[in-house]
Amino acid sequence: MSQMQPLLIELGTDELPVKALPGLSQAFFDGVLAALESRGIAVERGDAKPLYTPRRLAVLLPAVATEQPEQKSEVLGPYLNIALDADGQPTRALQGFATKAGVEWTALERTTDARGERFVHRSVRPGATTAALLGEVIAEAIDAMPIPKPMRWGDHAHAFARPVHWLVVLLGDEVVEATVMDVASDRHSRGHRFMHPAAVRIDAPGGYVEAMRAAKVLVDPAERRGRIVEQTEAAASAAGGTARIDPGLLEEVNGLVEWPSAVACSFDEGFLKVPAEALVATMEANQKFFPVLDAEGRLTRHFVGIANIESNDVDEVRKGYERVIRPRFADARFFFEEDLKDGLAAMNEGLANVTYQASLGSVADKVARVGALAQWIAPQVGVDAALAGRAAGLSKADLQSRMVGEFPELQGIAGRHYATAASEPAELAAALDEAWMPRFAADAIAPSPLGRVLAIAERLDTLAGGFAAGLKPTGNKDPFALRRNALGLARTLIEGGIDLPLDALLARAVEGVGEVQVGKQPSRADAGELRGFVHDRLRGYYAERGITPQQFEAVLAVADSGGGLSLPDFDRRLHAIADFSRRPEAEALAAANKRSRNILRKAEAEVPEAVDAALLVEDAERELAAAVDAAIADTDPLLAARDYVAALARLAKLRPQVDAFFDAVMVNAEDPALRGNRLALLRRLSDRLGAVAAIEHLST
Repeated sequence: MSQMQPLLIELGTDELPVKALPGLSQAFFDGVLAALESRGIAVERGDAKPLYTPRRLAVLLPAVATEQPEQKSEVLGPYLNIALDADGQPTRALQGFATKAGVEWTALERTTDARGERFVHRSVRPGATTAALLGEVIAEAIDAMPIPKPMRWGDHAHAFARPVHWLVVLLGDEVVEATVMDVASDRHSRGHRFMHPAAVRIDAPGGYVEAMRAAKVLVDPAERRGRIVEQTEAAASAAGGTARIDPGLLEEVNGLVEWPSAVACSFDEGFLKVPAEALVATMEANQKFFPVLDAEGRLTRHFVGIANIESNDVDEVRKGYERVIRPRFADARFFFEEDLKDGLAAMNEGLANVTYQASLGSVADKVARVGALAQWIAPQVGVDAALAGRAAGLSKADLQSRMVGEFPELQGIAGRHYATAASEPAELAAALDEAWMPRFAADAIAPSPLGRVLAIAERLDTLAGGFAAGLKPTGNKDPFALRRNALGLARTLIEGGIDLPLDALLARAVEGVGEVQVGKQPSRADAGELRGFVHDRLRGYYAERGITPQQFEAVLAVADSGGGLSLPDFDRRLHAIADFSRRPEAEALAAANKRSRNILRKAEAEVPEAVDAALLVEDAERELAAAVDAAIADTDPLLAARDYVAALARLAKLRPQVDAFFDAVMVNAEDPALRGNRLALLRRLSDRLGAVAAIEHLST
C-alpha cells in the first residue's frame, strides 16, 4: 500500500505582477492538484491553500501518495467474425492486434457487447512513483496557468509571468529531481531580498512556513494580510484616528511585500482644503498608502505606508513616503484652485467642443437630452422639474475640470465640490455626485430623489444612444459600459421604489435620441430590444438574491405580454412568486395551469367569452366555477393593492377544486356547447392563476 508524505513545491521568480498574483497562485495550486488527481495519485489536502509572495508561488500539501495505484488497462480488439477465419484461425487483423498488445493471440481474452463477441487485451502494471511524475505534474500545472503577458529571458524559448530563478520540490524529506525552465530542483529557497538574502534550507515540507518566517518572509497571504491590518490600525490609532482600509488596496499591498512593516506618516495640514476624495485617490491609487480618518470619518493629515522591510532608520522611510506624496498633493491643490477660479458655468461652455460619440454629437448634446429626460421624470416622482433640469445641465461640467482630467474617478465628486463653492443648492450639489451612482457592483444607488432622477435620465440616454449608434455589447466587448448602465438603471428604479413603467421610460429615451447616422445609414434604437436588454441584466441580479430561473421567467412572461410593468412591480411579483413556490400547492397548480394553457392554445377559436352556468352539468365543474368566482372576488382588491403575496395565497386554496375538475371532467366533450363552456371556465381559471405571474413556468 502506498505511503503518504507531505509535498512542497516552490517556484521562485522575480517580482510577479501584483494584480495577477492571487489568481496565478490559485491557478498553480489548482493545476498541481488536478495533475496529481488525473494520474490517480491520492491527495489529502486538508485545509491547504495557495501560498505566495511577490517572489514565489508555493503549493504545500499535508499528504500525497508516494506512488500511483496499479494501472489497469483494457483495449478492445476486433470482433470474432473479423478476428477468426472459417477454420477458427487468427486473421491478420487479430494477429496485428496481438502484436501491438505484445502478447500471443491465444493470451487475449474475450468480451461481449451489443454488437457481439470480440477480443480484448487486459493488463495490470505497477503504478509509477509520484517522484517520477512530479516533473510533468509541475509542467502541466504551469502550462495551464492564465499568464496575461508571458516574458522571455536569457537565450532560451521559455516564457512565464516573470523569470524563474529557483525551484524547491520535496516529497517528505527527500528532494525530488525536476527541472522547470532550465532550473533544477533542490531544497534551498530564498529569504527576504534585503533582510535575509542568503539561501534558506528546507529540511521537510512541514517546516517550510516557519523556515521562511525565520528568513523574514511570510509565505501565507492570510498571515501577511493580518499583519498589515494589525500594524496599520495600530499606527492609525496612535495618530488619533482610524485607518481607511480599502479591500482592493489591501490585496494590492499584500502582493507587494514579503515582510510588511507599517510606517506612520503625515502631510501639511493645508492640503486638507483640497477635496478629500482627490487626496485619498492619490494616496490609495498612486502610492498604496492607507489614509487615516477622524471619529466623524473625515480625512486627517495622517496616513500609513507599508514598507517591505524593518528599517533601522524608520524616520528616513517616513520622510521618503512624505516626500513622494507632497508633489501629487500640490498638483491636486493647484488643479482645485484653478477650477474654482473658472467655475462650473465656464467649464460647461467647453462641452460643446467635446465629442461624446460620432453618431450622437457632443457632450453638450448629451447633456441637453439628459436634461429633457430629467425634467420629464422629475414631476412624476415628486421632484421639482426646474431643479432637475438645472442639475442635469451642470452634471457633466466637471469633465472639463483640471481635477477630473488628472483624477478621472472624481467625476461627479468634483462637480459637487465646485457646485458647493458656487453656492448652488445643497440638494443640487449632492445630485451631481449621486448621478454617477452606483459606480460599481457593490455601490449603493443615489440616496436623494433628485440624484435618482439624474441617475435614471443619464442611463436611459446612454442606453438609447448606445443602441442607436450600433454599440450593442458583443461578447466581452462593451465600450460604452451599456451592461453596467442597464443594471444601474434597473437597480435605481427597483431599490429606489420608482414606480414608473419601464416601457414608457425607454420609449421616451428612444424618442429623445431619435434617428442618428451610423456611417451612411440611419439608425434608431428599439424600445422593446432595450427592455429585453435590461431584463437580461436582472437575471444575474436576482439569481444572487435566491430567485430561480423558473421564478424569473414566470414574471418575465407577464412583463413581456404588454403589461407595461414598472421594475418595482416586477420586483414585488418576483418575491411573491418565490413565496408561492414554497407552498405545497404550488407544483400542482403550476402543472394544472400549464395543462390549461396547452388545452386553450389548441382550442383558441372555440372558447366563448363567458361561462354559462346552465351548461355546468358535472358537480366538479360547478364547484370549480363557484370557487373561481369567489377567488376572483377575493383577489380583485388584493391585485389592485399589489398585495401579490396575499393574492397568490388565496389562489393556492383553489387546488382541491382544480384537482377534482381534472380528475372528473372531460374538457374536450363531444357536445360543442359543453366543450366550449368548459374551455371558458379553464380560461377564467388560468387568467386568474396567471394574474401575478405565469405560474406554469414553475412546473417541472
